[in-house]
Amino acid sequence: MGRAFQNRKESMAKTAGQKTKVYSKYGKAIYATAKSGGSDPDGNLALRSLIEKAKKDQVPSHVIEKAIDKASGAGGEDYSEARYEGFGPGNCMVIIDCLTDNGNRTIKDVRQCFTKTHSKIGSTGTVSHMFDHQAVFAFKGEDDEVVLENLMMADIDVTDVELEDGVITVYAPHTEFYKIKTAFAETMPEFTLEVEEISWVPQTYVDITEEEDIANFQKFMAMLEDCDDVQQVYHNADLPNDA
Repeated sequence: MGRAFQNRKESMAKTAGQKTKVYSKYGKAIYATAKSGGSDPDGNLALRSLIEKAKKDQVPSHVIEKAIDKASGAGGEDYSEARYEGFGPGNCMVIIDCLTDNGNRTIKDVRQCFTKTHSKIGSTGTVSHMFDHQAVFAFKGEDDEVVLENLMMADIDVTDVELEDGVITVYAPHTEFYKIKTAFAETMPEFTLEVEEISWVPQTYVDITEEEDIANFQKFMAMLEDCDDVQQVYHNADLPNDA
């Protein structure tokens, strides 16, 4: 793919208010995952992975435990997944994943983000065919050939392994996610995984250079971050380093 993996999703929270939003989104995702697949992380691999990711993002244990306890009870909210696609500022491509208990509210909120930044929401499949749904792992290291060899020895279908600026990035079909996690734990425990997720990885990138497009893109991402139902945002925009 010619470049190290870039985390093309909503930016990590910096203020207390933003952290509260992140905790809320994780709580909702953990609740929904536990509700649908069981509240025992040992028997629900998706839940286990989500909990590990939440801990890496410094989500407090009580937030995680509360969401699991809530999912273990009877009744409760009924969340469903919703995905929206379209073209953002500068004609970049965008995929937005949501968890919602009110689809009409969610589409209205997401559509407003597009409309107010001169962007265009599309139908299902509008841009997702230009992304690869992949397992992505990134960690500090220098010998990508050894990593590739170990993964191949574990009979894992690897799409690509890249080394850039002392960071090794592994790309593989999303179905290989748990096999790769196991391979790292068993054969490469010396590596600390800094990124381990299933992501939409763009096949091509769009340079955003016009000041108006940059401003609208930043506004677009901020508005999406403020939407309670939005869980993840993926895009193929490349902005200047000082933007």
